Amino acid sequence: MFRFANPQYIWLTLFVPLFVVLFLYVSYRRKRRLARFGNPTTLEQLMPEASEGLIVLKFILFCGAWTLLAFVAARPQLGSRLREQKAQGIEMMLAVDVSNSMLAEDFEPNRLERTKYAIDKLFDGLHQDRVGLIVFAGEPKVQLPITSDYRMAKAFARRIDPALVSVQGTAIGKALEQALLAFSGDTEQPHSRVIVLITDGEDHEGGALEVAERAKEAGIRIYTIGIGTPEGAPIRIDGEFIRDEKGDMVVSKLDEAMLSQIAEMTGGAYVRSSKQSIGLDEIVKSIDEMEQTELSTVRFEEFNEQYQYLLLAAIILLLLELLLPVGMQKRFGAWFPV
Repeated sequence: MFRFANPQYIWLTLFVPLFVVLFLYVSYRRKRRLARFGNPTTLEQLMPEASEGLIVLKFILFCGAWTLLAFVAARPQLGSRLREQKAQGIEMMLAVDVSNSMLAEDFEPNRLERTKYAIDKLFDGLHQDRVGLIVFAGEPKVQLPITSDYRMAKAFARRIDPALVSVQGTAIGKALEQALLAFSGDTEQPHSRVIVLITDGEDHEGGALEVAERAKEAGIRIYTIGIGTPEGAPIRIDGEFIRDEKGDMVVSKLDEAMLSQIAEMTGGAYVRSSKQSIGLDEIVKSIDEMEQTELSTVRFEEFNEQYQYLLLAAIILLLLELLLPVGMQKRFGAWFPV
């Protein structure tokens, strides 16, 4: 496999046509100046050391060196090799509620945006753990499979939006079930696996406690975060508040009872979000105290650098250009006289 690590530097080769145009212009100006002194044929006989071909050759060497240096900066890479590295950590699957109720504004700017901000900060503090991301409303969707690539995880977290799930509602049981299935098969140690559920707790489907029991049997802890306030807040979409069939404004309230029960059942913990903290920091501290396991071998793809060969060729061309006798250049200036 061949690639350029920094392909943007290839654009530097576009300067070569500009150099050619400038060189031709300077050559034309030089010939006109020489013509003022006499017949060009006679001048060539009087100055045999002033070779036009030498100037052209030196210019070609310069352009060749410039082109090679542009490709050196682009870092051509060929082939690849795999390097193995083992890691100690846990697997953490985040299940994030993206139902319309998460747009309630009892947290600024709303519950969902505050959650996304907290997840972004969470990924900044992780090192060797693996993370995955599930979004759910009436149906769950795996937004990001288990990975140790935190940069990619942050990119996917920023894209969390209610539009990712076509069916509205809040099916916590289905989300937990999907999270159980989404763990990797790289380790057989269930004690190193946790689910972090972030929701306002308004479950419309049921079955969450049954799935929590299965997680307990598998040795997987579930940590729950309740985001919202017991008093609740109206839900606004596209600037309009949602109303029920009677025309009354819909108010989304935090339901903590089931979230506490799920966490307690599986040996996890429940945290209610506050204006200062969503609760992820507190949960991560608890998770850090868990027994970690050796995760499966992580493979990194490394490409073999090839720029050194081009760099050597560029240096040779520049040396040849410098070592060639200057001749005519001393008398009439370089290719691009100032």
